[in-house]
Amino acid sequence: MDADRLNDALGLANDKSQNLGAYIYQPPKCGKSAGERPLKRRKFSSTAGKDEKVDLQSFVPLLSGDETPESTQLRYDAYQELWLNQEHKIQNILDDVDAGVLTDVSSFVTESSPQTCDGCIPTALVTVGSNVSSLSRLLSRLNGQLISTKEGSVVVLESGDAPNLKTTLKNIIRAAVTNTDGNDGYQKFLTDRAGPRLLGYDLDLLHDYVQRKGTNKLVLALRDSEAFDPGLLTDLLSLFKSWLDRIPFIVLLGISTSVELFEGRLPRSCVALLQGKHFEVQEAGNCVDRIYESLQTNPETSLWLGRNVTSTLFENTNDYFQSPEAFSRMVKYAYMSHFFANPLAVLLANPDSTILAQNKLCEAVRNLPSFRMFCEDLVEEGSIKQVRDMLEDDEYLIQETPKYLDANQQRMRNIFQAVRIVHICLQYTQHARKTNVSDLSIRALSGELSDSTIVDEMVATAKTLDSDKLDELLVRLQGILISPEAEAIQEDLRTLLETCSDSGPLRSGYNINSTVTKTTVVQQRIRLSKGQADLSEQAVEYTNIVDRLVALLQVHLTETLIDPQDLFLHEAFLFDLRNPIKETFAPRPRFAIERALATPFDYLLSSSDVTMTKVSAKQPATAILYQLYLDSGALVNIHDLWQAFYGVFETEEADGCDDRAVMSLFYGALSELKAFGVIKNSRKKTDHLAKSAWMGL
Repeated sequence: MDADRLNDALGLANDKSQNLGAYIYQPPKCGKSAGERPLKRRKFSSTAGKDEKVDLQSFVPLLSGDETPESTQLRYDAYQELWLNQEHKIQNILDDVDAGVLTDVSSFVTESSPQTCDGCIPTALVTVGSNVSSLSRLLSRLNGQLISTKEGSVVVLESGDAPNLKTTLKNIIRAAVTNTDGNDGYQKFLTDRAGPRLLGYDLDLLHDYVQRKGTNKLVLALRDSEAFDPGLLTDLLSLFKSWLDRIPFIVLLGISTSVELFEGRLPRSCVALLQGKHFEVQEAGNCVDRIYESLQTNPETSLWLGRNVTSTLFENTNDYFQSPEAFSRMVKYAYMSHFFANPLAVLLANPDSTILAQNKLCEAVRNLPSFRMFCEDLVEEGSIKQVRDMLEDDEYLIQETPKYLDANQQRMRNIFQAVRIVHICLQYTQHARKTNVSDLSIRALSGELSDSTIVDEMVATAKTLDSDKLDELLVRLQGILISPEAEAIQEDLRTLLETCSDSGPLRSGYNINSTVTKTTVVQQRIRLSKGQADLSEQAVEYTNIVDRLVALLQVHLTETLIDPQDLFLHEAFLFDLRNPIKETFAPRPRFAIERALATPFDYLLSSSDVTMTKVSAKQPATAILYQLYLDSGALVNIHDLWQAFYGVFETEEADGCDDRAVMSLFYGALSELKAFGVIKNSRKKTDHLAKSAWMGL
C-alpha cells in the first residue's frame, strides 16, 4: 500500500495538525528575578545636531519670501504684546461687570442659613439672559472666595450630569470632594473612611466630608436649571431639605428666561421648599459695547478695526447671542490676521531703520492706494520734490514713513475721541432711541458721522439745554474736548451761575419757553406769529455761551471726523478686511463645496489649457459627474449619466480607455454625491436618480 492510500485509510489526509511546527524554548541561563525591573534605555543625543537651533517662528516670511527673519519675528512679538494689553483690558471689564452681582451673591451666601430662611433651603435665583458665560465666571470667582476663606466651596452641576437621582448624587459628592482635594483625594477619602463601606451616592459621605473640612457653606449651582427634569429636581430638593440640618446646602439656580416661567414648571410643594433672593446679571450686549469702546477709544491703541470688520463683529454678536468671550476671540482673530498677513504690520513695532531697509518693503509702501492719494495731494500742494524723493530714494522714504505713521495714528485717536464726545452729548440731548458707541464708530469709520442727522439733531438739541445740564455736560467733556476755548466757556458759565444762583437754571433764547406767540386780526382774519420773548441780561449772556460751545463743537467735529481711508499708511494701522472673519466665524460650507465641484481648478494646480474646458477627464471624477448632473433635469437616467461620463474619458483618451476603471470612478463619484446629499434614488423610476439640491439655492 502506498503512502497516499495509507493516509486516506488512517484519516490523516484531512488532519492538519501533522503540519504544525514544533518550537523549542530555551530559558536564559542567568535570568532576573520576577520582581526586578528591567533596565531603562538611556537616550543618547546626537552630537551632530547639538549646535543646531530649532526654528520657532510662528509667522511665515511675506513679501514673496524675501522678508527678513528679524522683521517676521517683530511682527509676531508686536502681535503678542498688543493682544496681551488688550486682553488685560477685556478681563478688567469683565471683572468690573461681574463685581456688582458677585458682591451681592457672596453677601447672600455668607449671611443666609436655614434659620434666616425659616427652615427652607437658601436659594439664589440668578437671571443670566443671553449672557450665559457670565454665570461661569461668577461661580468660578465665588468658589475661589469661599475656598480662600475656608468657608466652603461651590459644586457646579450640569443637566447632562443628572440623568437620574443616584447618578446626580454621586456626581455631587465627587465634585464636592475633588473641588478641594482632587481626584486622588477623592479616592483616598473613599478608602480611608472608617466604618462600613457606603455607596457612592450616599449623602453620609458628603456629611462626613463637610464635618472633616469644617464647611459652613456648600453652594450647589445648577447652571442650566431649566434643562433639568422637573421631577428629578423636585426629588433632589426634597432630599436636600431632609439633610439641611446636617449639610449646609445653599442652592444657586441659573435661569435664562424669567423667574415666573421657571417657577411655573415646578410643583407648589417644591417651590415651598425654597426661599431666597433674585439676582440679575448684566446683558452681554452691554459688555460687548464696553469691550469695543475700550479697544477702539483707548489713547494707547495702535491698531484699529475698520468699518467692515466692526459691522461683521456686531452682526454675529446680535444674530447668534454671542458671549463677551466669543466676541473677544473674534477680535483676537482679527488682530492675528492683520499681523500674520500684512508685511506693513512691522511698522507698528517701531523697528529700527536697518529692519525697514528692505527693497521689497519700500516697494510695498509705494504700491499702497493711500500712498498714491498722498502723492497726488502733495503734487496739488506743489511739493513735487518731496514726491520724487519718496518715489526714488529708499532712505528718505524710510525716514518719513514713521513720522507720517505716528501723525496719522494720532488722527485716528482723535477720531474716536470725537466719537466719545458725540456719545456723551447724545446722553444729554437724545431722549428717544439711545445710540451706542458701536453705531457711532461705524459711521465715523466710513466718514459719514460729521454730516449725519445724528450730529445735526444733537447740535440743535444742545442749544436748548438749561444751565444745569450744560454745566454737567462740560464737566463730562473735561479731558476729552481739550481746547482753551472749552476751558474759557466753562469758566464763563461758572462765573455767570455764581451771579444768579438764586434765580434757578438759565435758559437760552433757543428754548421753547423763550418764544412767544402773537395773535393779530387783519381784515377779520386771525394771524399767529412767533417771536422772541424779551430776555434778561443773564439769559442773553447764557445764550452767547451756548453759541460759543455749539460753534466749538461744530468746528472740532468737522476737522476731526474725517474718512480714515484717506489717511496715508492706513493699511498698516487699520484692519478692514471682511472676508477672514466672515469666512471663519460664519462659514458657508455649501457654497464652498458647490464651487469646488463646479470649478475644481480654482483649488487644484493645472495647466492653462485644461482650465479653459468646462468638463475634462483631468478633473476629479466627482467634479465631472457633478457638472454633468447640473445639466440634467429633476430626474436623471443612470444609464444616460454613465454614457455622458464615459464620453468625457473616451474623447480625451486617444488609445482608448479602460471600461472597468472608468466604471469604478463612476460608482465612486456617484456614492460621494449621495453622501453630499445632492442626489437620491427615485421612488417613481428605479433606474433614475432624483435631484435633492440645486446649485445656488
